[in-house]
Amino acid sequence: MIKTHRRGKHKIFIGMSPGVGKTYRMLEEGHRLKAEGIDVVIGLLETHNRAETAEKAQGLELIPRQKISWESVTLTEMDTDAILKRQPQLALVDELAHTNIPNAVREKRYQDVEILLEAGIDVYSTVNIQHIESLNDTVAKITGVIVRERIPDRVLENADEVVVVDVTPETLQERLQEGKIYAPEKIDQSLNNFFQRRHLIALRELALREIADNIEDDLQAQDCSGSSTNLVCNIHERILVCVSTYPNSLQLLRRGARLANYMHAQLYVLFVDDPDRFLTKAESLHIETCERLCKEFGGNFIRVRDSNALKAIIDTAKGYRITQIVMGESQKSRWQILFKGSLTQRILRLLKNVDIHIIATSNTKDSERI
Repeated sequence: MIKTHRRGKHKIFIGMSPGVGKTYRMLEEGHRLKAEGIDVVIGLLETHNRAETAEKAQGLELIPRQKISWESVTLTEMDTDAILKRQPQLALVDELAHTNIPNAVREKRYQDVEILLEAGIDVYSTVNIQHIESLNDTVAKITGVIVRERIPDRVLENADEVVVVDVTPETLQERLQEGKIYAPEKIDQSLNNFFQRRHLIALRELALREIADNIEDDLQAQDCSGSSTNLVCNIHERILVCVSTYPNSLQLLRRGARLANYMHAQLYVLFVDDPDRFLTKAESLHIETCERLCKEFGGNFIRVRDSNALKAIIDTAKGYRITQIVMGESQKSRWQILFKGSLTQRILRLLKNVDIHIIATSNTKDSERI
């Protein structure tokens, strides 16, 4: 029987900043798997003189680093060839975004990890959220620090598992003050710069959202675990406000924006433009006002030409993975609703997993017409 080549599995421990416990958690799992009979080695460990981390590494085989000469100085890097020769089942590799010294075979440590994975070796690694390439500008705006060492987004996307190692900003600051992260002479400087509470809060949310995005994308790709019902799995809330040519649309839009802000949700605003109906100048100006207000709230304005408002709303909700819809109350009479049903009722029947908010508005003439 021909043995097929198996690519190693990659598990990444990610956190909002140094000191959250990524390396410690990685070592904990290494010990657990070793106890289960898995052949585990430490490919590269950075303790940063943290006693707890160094102590946790005891009992795990450590692959010695290779020595590399550069500009008359001898430095060390992970010995990828030694790990390949050793052929463990699992290698623990710290600081995935590290840049190797110029004389090394590969520029970045994540490239060394990819070599191990290709050889069929499983790898557990660690990284901070600020090292993700696409988030670099965002992190710089939050902290004022430009991070030089980065990994491509594909490294995170291609990982078999990503674990967020999370602590509160207050706990992290306590660890810093106790000398568990940096040397005493660096504590005050760190607290006044990168480790400010507002920075940590923003970075923590960034880390949690990034992983939630990855999970949601995976669920979407798997069609919700292969279910034949075509359900849409959403982790993030997405708000869709249905506006019309009537003045109450501005009230609906503001309500939807407040809801989106409260839920940290993406805001979408939909106007269904009936091709069989000509808009007056006043109505056109009103729709432009809706679009401008939508953009002021950071939302996405969607204009769809369709004579079937119901179909347009359903298609938009499915296409943008909407979780909540904001609409005005129906002005149809009870007899009309009894015999024909309201637009809201028809949407509820067709979108089983979407919540509908019916907003009572003043000056509502015909909120059924979108």
